[in-house]
Amino acid sequence: MANHPEARAHGVHPREADVLCVFVHGRTQSPEDMIENVLRHLQCKGVAFALPRATGNSWYAARAIDPLNDQIRGELAASLDYLHGVVTALRRDAGRKLPLLVGGFSQGACLSLEYAMRFGRWDGAMVNFTGCRVGTPDDERPSSDLDGLPVYLSGSDADPWIPTHAHAQAVEALARLRARLRSDVFPGRSHSVSEAEIAVMDGMLSALAQGRSPLP
Repeated sequence: MANHPEARAHGVHPREADVLCVFVHGRTQSPEDMIENVLRHLQCKGVAFALPRATGNSWYAARAIDPLNDQIRGELAASLDYLHGVVTALRRDAGRKLPLLVGGFSQGACLSLEYAMRFGRWDGAMVNFTGCRVGTPDDERPSSDLDGLPVYLSGSDADPWIPTHAHAQAVEALARLRARLRSDVFPGRSHSVSEAEIAVMDGMLSALAQGRSPLP
């Protein structure tokens, strides 16, 4: 397991929650940035959040679209093991079965997407704000049958980190693996999370909390 610090708790206590959420920050960011930029704008109540924190504020050293090498594979595997530990601990702390939303922004969105590819579907959904697969189509990468997992994937035609071709490749991979997918590309949007994207996440959390489908 990676030597990452303990995740930050936010929202209600897991035993009082209606829905669980693990939300992963991007490179150079922190859980506090995710609270400020995303979570404080959500209206859904009854959410227990676990916010993973990366050592050095980075989950792996490369850009997501760089070819994989042994170093990056090792860093990525260690961060995925850590993320899986955060998910497992949050579910354990809830003390009962609750729906789970896993997601993140930028490098955190990429890590969340790789989490689904490695560990497969779960009872809940996934939100990837400006994310893609880590590596290139020529790299050997894991994949899992997502069997209808609801997934929201967003991007921008002006984003300097996740180009539109990487977004399109992620869409194709998710569709091939049978995710129930909604994909939005925002014209001219900077490397940030927009109000429209936050509204989608808010609606997905509310639907999961109420036992409804999180995507129309």
